Amino acid sequence: MQQQPSVDYRTNPSQYRHWSFEVDGSIARMKLDIAEDGGIRPGYKLKLNSYDLGVDVELHDALNRIRFEHPQVRTVIVTSGKERIFCSGANIFMLGVSSHAWKVNFCKFTNETRNGIEDSSRHDGLKFVAAVNGACAGGGYELALACDEIVLIDDRSSSVSLPEVPLLGVLPGTGGLTRVTDKRHVRHDLADIFCTSVEGVRGQRAVDWRLVDAVAKPAQFNEVVNRHAAKLGERSSRPGSAKGIALTKIEREQSADGLNYAHVGVQIDRSRRTASITVRAPQGQQPASIEAIESAGASWWPLAMGRELDDAILHLRTNELDVGTWVLKTEGDAAAVLAADQSLIAHRDHWLVRETIGLLRRTFARLDVSSRSLFALIEPGSCFAGMLAELAFCADRAYMLVLPDEPERQPVITLDEFNFGLLPLVNEQSRLQRRFYEEAAPLEAARAAVGRALDGDAALQLGLVTAALDDIDWEDEIRIAIEERAAMSPDALTGLEANLRFAGKENMVTRIFGRLSAWQNWIFNRPNAVGEKGALKLYGTGQKAGFDFNRV
Repeated sequence: MQQQPSVDYRTNPSQYRHWSFEVDGSIARMKLDIAEDGGIRPGYKLKLNSYDLGVDVELHDALNRIRFEHPQVRTVIVTSGKERIFCSGANIFMLGVSSHAWKVNFCKFTNETRNGIEDSSRHDGLKFVAAVNGACAGGGYELALACDEIVLIDDRSSSVSLPEVPLLGVLPGTGGLTRVTDKRHVRHDLADIFCTSVEGVRGQRAVDWRLVDAVAKPAQFNEVVNRHAAKLGERSSRPGSAKGIALTKIEREQSADGLNYAHVGVQIDRSRRTASITVRAPQGQQPASIEAIESAGASWWPLAMGRELDDAILHLRTNELDVGTWVLKTEGDAAAVLAADQSLIAHRDHWLVRETIGLLRRTFARLDVSSRSLFALIEPGSCFAGMLAELAFCADRAYMLVLPDEPERQPVITLDEFNFGLLPLVNEQSRLQRRFYEEAAPLEAARAAVGRALDGDAALQLGLVTAALDDIDWEDEIRIAIEERAAMSPDALTGLEANLRFAGKENMVTRIFGRLSAWQNWIFNRPNAVGEKGALKLYGTGQKAGFDFNRV
């Protein structure tokens, strides 16, 4: 059943209720000043700078605007607009009244915004300093952890903490535990104390335990923060002076069973619980020079398509919970896609092109970590070429039609440099590396096929598709595959898909997502957290949680 009202991820600074940012030369300062009555759902107040999904929707938009509209920014300072409170994390009362699916999807999106901060720092030179100017707890500290450096005000009261386990009976759900160990290298026994204490750690001890990078007295706090921001900016590859582009509103037509954008279409079949997502190739003359690309701005096909696909994914994930299978399709001229790829590759050192590749990288990675079954259908009129071939490699299965007697309608796959690492998974592997477990022979064979239009038989021989079917079997095979998928347990499929999609290399991000999917998902269902006497349910009532002390 579709949730009502649906969540719209499209916003802009004039609509923000919780975030603001100002740019001063190479530094942007983002302020979190959450409106208590500004919850995205009724039934709770966002007190103590606590956040819900709506707060992170604004953060996601603000980050993209800094990336594209302010290319001269090299460092972002993230701080609070309230006195003595940085952020108290996810709103507990919101979690208490939300469905299980809402809680987990909220954690997923929140995770992705934090990962996006780190992705921009790693790949695109946009650095971040958390200026923790007050108490910082739970998801607030997790936001700080996503930054390159953390400066904590030393006012004898402000601390950092992850109090979810002792306070709520749940876990720091957006990567707190993992970042404390994998990123900040906090010793595990100290991390154990930190994550089982409500009061947190302050002052020099926070530095000694590696929970923050520096502390500063109130009178020197801004100076120390600015010094850290300037030093980080020296390591940035962002341009010192460049004119940004305006991120215009993503336009779409929405009906009861679909969405239609300029370059992406979504059609929902509710009886089969499937959504067909069709990405369309560019049409007409496309810009090839940097000047033409800058002139096109947000309408440039790779950027416009990426933003539309991202919006479609987020819409389906949040508002269409019953639609468990996404069928990935493409449509249009493959040569136009390959030409767009070549423009991106030729100008990849330019800030706008680099940021566009970054947006595409994060959008395709959002597909990988979505708890939906992904099937790709390669049919006549498809353009699974270059970057759009990645849609087939995202999929849990890719089916390709073979038409030997109709060469003019024969669907093909064409590889280019985009398929060998420009749009990696969150574990930094290319999807072909993941597909072939980094074995040299199949990867070399795939690379040798770059630029060739591969029909179903050739693609199957190279291991690029799951099955190559003739037109006699096509409709029945696809129908049976989708019907079988729809009949299986969605819970079991989510676990299955996550395990198989990330079967190779692990890194901090895959561990964060894996632990979110397995541990937090499970804990959110347990009575110790959400039962009648669960800690999350009783928080704020004055009643003590009643735990079942059997270890499971």
